[in-house]
Amino acid sequence: MDIESKTGFFSDRKRRNICIGFGVTLILLIVILVILAFTVFKAKDPVITVDSVALDDLNVGLDRATATVNMNLTVAVNLTVENPNKVGMKYKDTAALLIYRGEQVGEVPIPAGKISADESVRMNVNLTVMANRFVSNSQTFNDVVSGSLPLSTYTKISGKVLIFSIFKVHVNSVSNCSFTVFTSNRTVSDQQCTYKNTL
Repeated sequence: MDIESKTGFFSDRKRRNICIGFGVTLILLIVILVILAFTVFKAKDPVITVDSVALDDLNVGLDRATATVNMNLTVAVNLTVENPNKVGMKYKDTAALLIYRGEQVGEVPIPAGKISADESVRMNVNLTVMANRFVSNSQTFNDVVSGSLPLSTYTKISGKVLIFSIFKVHVNSVSNCSFTVFTSNRTVSDQQCTYKNTL
């Protein structure tokens, strides 16, 4: 084998070794990224916490002769949405709902937004009753006469996190809070909240 052939042989082997080394490094890098994506950077659902529920407005008119109710009611709800992920989270347009005996009687939109990594964002929403839906319920009159209205709020946050600009993971969280509005002294009591992640 002449010198030129030897040089070509060593050059080919060197190129092959470089390619193999590059391939092994790339595979290792991908494995490390995947491991991190499913451990340290594993996507977590946002956490919705209802900090407080209070009456912002309450006006009740009761006609006993016709058993009808006229009512204006606004409930102020303070929420905290926490992003427990190590990357930012984007969430879609959503809404907070006011529920009376299983029927939606109020709604307020929550526009889409972004929450940075490990950040908590406070949201203050005012839920005003849709009077026509509220008074059309046959139980409204009796509840107003008794002085207590059983209500609940429902809030769902749906979004996504992008890990290493490669892995897109959808995350969801739901909060339900039931409470009682006492019309006689205009207070809110018996608040009970449940939180559910739906990842």
